[in-house]
Amino acid sequence: MRKINRDGLLLCELQATAFEKSIDKMESSSEIFMRRFMKSKIAKSMDNGDILFSNIQANDILQLVDEEYGATSYGSVKYSRNEMYWIGYIYRYFSFTYELSSSQVYKIIKPKELRGLFLPYHTMDPAQAVERILEAKGMFVDAETELQRQYEIFKRIRTESKKRGENK
Repeated sequence: MRKINRDGLLLCELQATAFEKSIDKMESSSEIFMRRFMKSKIAKSMDNGDILFSNIQANDILQLVDEEYGATSYGSVKYSRNEMYWIGYIYRYFSFTYELSSSQVYKIIKPKELRGLFLPYHTMDPAQAVERILEAKGMFVDAETELQRQYEIFKRIRTESKKRGENK
């Protein structure tokens, strides 16, 4: 896990702004746009940080997604601007700090699920929100937590086997 830095914050802001602008600029539903974006070439460029060496703006990102997949008007559900901004920010923060690709993060948590977490989590620090998401999914955030979880499982199994008389 890496700490967020200036580059990470720039990436989060750029992706969040692109997600927010997609409400007006993209014809498709918010979920279709997010799926396309998270699996796009431009997302890969954000994953490896190459985009920081360009002068690309949020509107350019939307255009690149349309060029890669083709414009579509599929779907009709549009999320609010605030939801889209927050979801874009959280997706990039998650990807950057846990060093996962956009598509890996997308597999862990889908847009509909994130939208449901917007109200309770949007005022949290992004690091805390991501930790809670991972905990809720049973995916622990660091080696120490994972070791503790495995130790607790071991103790429970051992206690149960002693009760059954298997471990004399």
